[in-house]
Amino acid sequence: MFDNLSKGLGNLIRKISTGTALDKKAIEETLVDLKKILLESDVDIQLTDKLINDIKRKCFDEKIPSGLTLKEHVLKVIYDELVKLLGEKSHDMSGKKRIMSVGLFGSGKTTTIGKLGRYFLKQGLKPALVGLDYHRPAAPQQLQQIGKQIGVSVYVDLKATEPYSVAKTALEKYKDYDVIIFDTAGRNALDKELADELKKLSEIINPDEVLLVIPADLGKIAKTQAEEFHKLVGVNGVIITKMDGTAKAGGAIAAASVTGAKVKFIGTGEKLENFELYNPERFVSRLLGLGDMETLLEKLKESDIKKESVERIVEGKFTLQDFIEQIESLDKMGPLQQVVGMIPGMGMAKIPEDLLKKQEEKMKAYKIIIRSMTKNERENPDSITQDRIKRISKGSGRTENEVRELLNQYNQTKKMMKQLGGMKGLQRGEFKKLAQQFGMKI
Repeated sequence: MFDNLSKGLGNLIRKISTGTALDKKAIEETLVDLKKILLESDVDIQLTDKLINDIKRKCFDEKIPSGLTLKEHVLKVIYDELVKLLGEKSHDMSGKKRIMSVGLFGSGKTTTIGKLGRYFLKQGLKPALVGLDYHRPAAPQQLQQIGKQIGVSVYVDLKATEPYSVAKTALEKYKDYDVIIFDTAGRNALDKELADELKKLSEIINPDEVLLVIPADLGKIAKTQAEEFHKLVGVNGVIITKMDGTAKAGGAIAAASVTGAKVKFIGTGEKLENFELYNPERFVSRLLGLGDMETLLEKLKESDIKKESVERIVEGKFTLQDFIEQIESLDKMGPLQQVVGMIPGMGMAKIPEDLLKKQEEKMKAYKIIIRSMTKNERENPDSITQDRIKRISKGSGRTENEVRELLNQYNQTKKMMKQLGGMKGLQRGEFKKLAQQFGMKI
């Protein structure tokens, strides 16, 4: 997730944590580095200067809290001030409501509305989506497809030429639903024609929430857009998309967070499940390489990992069918680099980025290979002979070496889990300590 900022901050924290004794000069040098990292990530210079001055004041002028060393105090101040800069707290989105979504062309607004609908569905609520974008060709059809994909009701009128009657009909149609999400046309906040349309829709819908969808690559310009949209329709929340593809995401979050409209959700990838409630404390923890177990556990729960399959893997008694199920479950959690970054301590480890990408590519290849096997081959990998390797290779479009590599990986993993002693092995020694750190009861 915006690697430059994360890497920069992670390296800075590692330097403080593992370095020699800290003094005033060392702290000042650290803050010079911090300022450089933030500015390179497109964080506004005024916001950056304020952050640096606040950290200086707290480090140099305030008394170190009892029980903390100077090093621990500096780390805590940096963490606290970054959380403050990036939003301070998460914002509850539960309960019955009408939501009007607004945003720029190309921000991924319609897809984001689908993600939002899926989010509320997962909360046990009954959401509906309404298409009010009659400027962009095929926008209503796109919303229909997304609604079908996530199992949420969608109302569009393919014969409509204006959105006002559609909005009125939808309000009546979905009056008994928990959440109604309206997808308006993408626009620049300064576009007068579309701005007038937006104002009129706001009067008809009378929304409880007006959420502005903006792409992370806007960087610090996000502040101007948020303020302009707020003047038009009273935006009270921001969703930042495309967090996984730009170095400017830190700037976008910081810029939006200082407006009256706080960041409420972030899109962390293209898939509908790559979406999460924005929590500044967890977010900064990930940025600094300190992990985020709460979000990781939430994603594990949502990925539908089968307990029985996990137990068979731990005991070393798993099949290739179990193997592919775990790969697919892990895939639902997002890019491997993001998942690893949520594990406490792993963000501080110097894992080569290309190594994780190569492993991700291997996992994709493994899925294709396993799907090309018969049911008997998946359940009895030892039955796969050289002739079968050739057939599987041909059917999957992967090389014979890749098929052998998968089988070797499977056998090595199985052997390793047996050597660890299965569940009993995890219930003693260092493994038990590690599990306890993760909040696991074994």
